[in-house]
Amino acid sequence: MKIKIGLMGFGNIGRKLYSEILKYENIEVVAISDIGNPKILEYMLKQEFDNSKDVVFDKNYLIFGNKKARILNAINPGEVPWDVFETDFVIDATGKFNSLDQMNMHLDAGAKRVIISNLPNDEIDRLVVFGVNESSISIDDKTISAGSSTMNALSLLLKSLLKYDIDAVNMTTIHSFTSDQSLQDVAGIDFRCSRSASENIIPNSSDVDKWISKLFPKLDSKINSNALNVPVQKGSMLDLSIVFRSKDISIQDVNNLISEKASMYPSIVGYTEDPIVSSDIIGDPRSFVFDGSSTLKAGENLIKLLAWYDNGHCHATRILDVIQSYTKLEGFNK
Repeated sequence: MKIKIGLMGFGNIGRKLYSEILKYENIEVVAISDIGNPKILEYMLKQEFDNSKDVVFDKNYLIFGNKKARILNAINPGEVPWDVFETDFVIDATGKFNSLDQMNMHLDAGAKRVIISNLPNDEIDRLVVFGVNESSISIDDKTISAGSSTMNALSLLLKSLLKYDIDAVNMTTIHSFTSDQSLQDVAGIDFRCSRSASENIIPNSSDVDKWISKLFPKLDSKINSNALNVPVQKGSMLDLSIVFRSKDISIQDVNNLISEKASMYPSIVGYTEDPIVSSDIIGDPRSFVFDGSSTLKAGENLIKLLAWYDNGHCHATRILDVIQSYTKLEGFNK
């Protein structure tokens, strides 16, 4: 039995998801909804992914071998009849529809489960960070968030570091510019985000700290998060400053801890001491690659860490890991 996926949104994450799903035997995309011109969507897909060169658009379908995905032009949740396609999971990859009410519209239209690719605006059935809390999932979960690429990287890193008592955490994501930013100065609803993404380092907000506190109650009121959007198209980095309770924790202690985790979980955690830069991380499916050569200690308790991640590719891979976790729970054939 194949797992049937509906995609809402065929932008950066949506296209990466489709391309990755082509590699799976037990998962198929049955419908895609996007407001873009279908021929242009096909063109962008082929330009971006080598394994999509043989995909063709014909009679409102994207076709790859014996796999067919119906292309639709719905604008809002609830406008696609997901029940017609017997959809097991709708992945809302628009980044726009993150409220519980909007997720329920997909369910009302026939989806069995909804997974959003962003952090939710409301309390939902489950926030799942693969490698952190996927063992907590329930067969009753209907509204699900797979977090964000930053949430995945930070959660997985903190899960390891919480071996030690932590008094404070400050996280800044040095993040590639995103599709909702303009490449030229254009007046928008936010002063700084109205400035050119290709010419500026732009301070931005982050609500990752709110959800980290829910995953790790020990860090409640101890963590702060913010973002800097930089003029780089792909590749992002966590800049993490941690105040440990003990003054005895060394740079080597931290590096050894993450290096061991990378050996234990090589598909989601990486460790390097090579002098890498942001372009070196592009296409890496792991949630983060820890930069051991950049770990610093200041004073007795403060340690600064860097970790790299491909905010598009790794997140698409983690979303599919979350889906596989639910399908194992339900006993789908592999």
